[in-house]
Formats: sequence, C-alpha cells, structure tokens
Amino acid sequence: MVQPRISAYLPPAIDPTKAALAFGRRALPKLNEELQSAELLTQQRALMALCDLAHDPEKVYQAIEIGFLANLKTLLGHPDNTVRQKATEVLYLMSVHSVGRQGLIQNGVISALTGLLDDPVDICRKNIHLVFDMMAEIPEGAAGVLQAGLIPPLVLKLQTELDEILELILGTLSNCLRMEVSEALATGAIAALKEKLTHPSAAIRSKAAQVLLEISSHPEGKLPVCEEEVIPVLVSLLGDTDPAVQASATGALMFALVTPQGRASAMAAAAIPPLLKLVAEETSTARLNAIKALTLLAELPEGRETLLDHTDTFQECLDDPREVVKRAAQTAIRAIEWKP
Repeated sequence: MVQPRISAYLPPAIDPTKAALAFGRRALPKLNEELQSAELLTQQRALMALCDLAHDPEKVYQAIEIGFLANLKTLLGHPDNTVRQKATEVLYLMSVHSVGRQGLIQNGVISALTGLLDDPVDICRKNIHLVFDMMAEIPEGAAGVLQAGLIPPLVLKLQTELDEILELILGTLSNCLRMEVSEALATGAIAALKEKLTHPSAAIRSKAAQVLLEISSHPEGKLPVCEEEVIPVLVSLLGDTDPAVQASATGALMFALVTPQGRASAMAAAAIPPLLKLVAEETSTARLNAIKALTLLAELPEGRETLLDHTDTFQECLDDPREVVKRAAQTAIRAIEWKP
C-alpha cells in the first residue's frame, strides 16, 4: 500500500525570513526569551531561527548552557501544531551533534518526548523518532531510551506507524536491544518483527531482520525466535534481491542456529542450498555469516553429510582477501570433515 510522504511544510503565515536573527552570543538569550513569549507568532519565529542555529555545534553548546532545553521541553505540550513541529525539529538537530546528545540526556529530554508518541501530526512523530534513533546510536542514549520505558510502546507502534517512521523505530530498537531484550520479548516483539520480514520495503525487511539478529544474539532471545517460527521466513530472505536484506537475515539466522531447535528448524526449511549460494558469491556481504551458519549446521549428521559434497565451495573462500572469512572457511571445513 502506497503511503503519503510526511510533509514538513509550514503554514503559509509562517515566514522564516521575517524571524529577527542576530549574530553572536547575544542572539541566543534573545531567542530564549522569545520562546517564553505569550505571542504565538513570536514563539514560532524564534523556533524557526533556532532551527537555523542548531546546525552549528557551537551554538548548540551555547543554547544548552543558557537553558534552552527547559523551554523546548515545555513547548512539546503546546497546542499549536507548528510550535510542536519546530520544537521537535530543533531537538533533532541538536541530537545530531555529540554535545547535543549529551545535553538531551542530562536534561531528561528522552522521557519528555514520550508524550508525543501519539501526536496527531505526522511530522511531529517523525521528528521525535529521529531523536530516538539518533540518541540510541550511543550507549548512554540507548540506555536512556530503555530507562524511559520506551521499548514496549515502540514495539506496539510497529503495527500502526507510517513506513517512514517504522524505519526509524526499527533502527532505535536495533541499537537498544543490543543491551537488553526482556521488555521487547514480553511485549511480543518477535511476532511483530516476523510480520515486517515480508514488508514490501527492502529497508524495512532489512531492519526487521537486524532487530531479530540483536534479539537472537541474547541467550534469552534464541529460543523464542525458534518457537515463533521465524527461521523459515529468514531462510526465505536468503534469496532476497536486496544485499542488505540477505546480510541481516543471514546474521539473524546464524545466531538462532546456536540452539538445537534452531538447527532443526533450519534443516526443515532447507537452509543449506541458499546458504551455499551466498558462500559461493565472492561479493556477497552475507558470505561470512553464511559460512558460520553452515558450520553450525555441520554439527548435525544430516547437515555434515550434505555439506561433504560442497567442501570445494569453502575451499574457494580461502582466497578471500578478508582474513576473517578465511578463518571461518577453515573452521567450516574442519567441522564438515570431522569424523566421529
């Protein structure tokens, strides 16, 4: 289903060229005062000017020092759509910079943004998810998202959000679930992600598989991935036309195959042929993970028996320029040729 793109266009009455913008350190204190104005147009124009200044990390540092974040947090609950839009945009622009991310963490901005998860304006929701996605790229930010209790609502939003926002949510979950997965598992994340593995968008399929990779890398996540019958879907993605989807699916599959249930499910889904195809492709980004996945399948007698006829495929990997691929191929050959 085709979805409309989220528009960031402002109402025609808001002319950013009319925003009074001074230069130097005194510009920011003036704007901070205008943010607290009772006049709506003054607030809107101040936010427009601040959006321009927030591209400069030095200005971001100064704004945090002056106390802008307290006023911006207050404006998140403003009844005017434009004010909320520009306030969330400023926070996103700040989060692009390292000093901005630290300021947002220290001032509790992540928790303040949770109130906009159901905002009726698409661009406001997109802006807050841009912030979450950016913050989750650093350990302190990912911890902040977890501490704000955002994982359950983000998992639930996988069912309802627009595709543009869905990609951002998956990116946030991928980074956060690298740290902790229990809340996501309890909220039904695996079933929601399984559904996204067949999404028309390659980017969403890839990111959904990446989140499953993070889940299955945790001991408590491996068995649920098998029980939800995700492995057959991951196997089907090994032949996806998008290399990023192949790579993410192979990585998720590799972690799931650590368990006996995972290996049995992969064998039942006929995973060996598509994995061998990825190993044989020298330019495949999934080659390393495919080798490791097949090494795990070689631990099964039926897997080893099948792979004995394909050791030449692994021998060719010994010429790969990447040392890590060579070592993985050597390990695979030893596992395949092992005799009880």
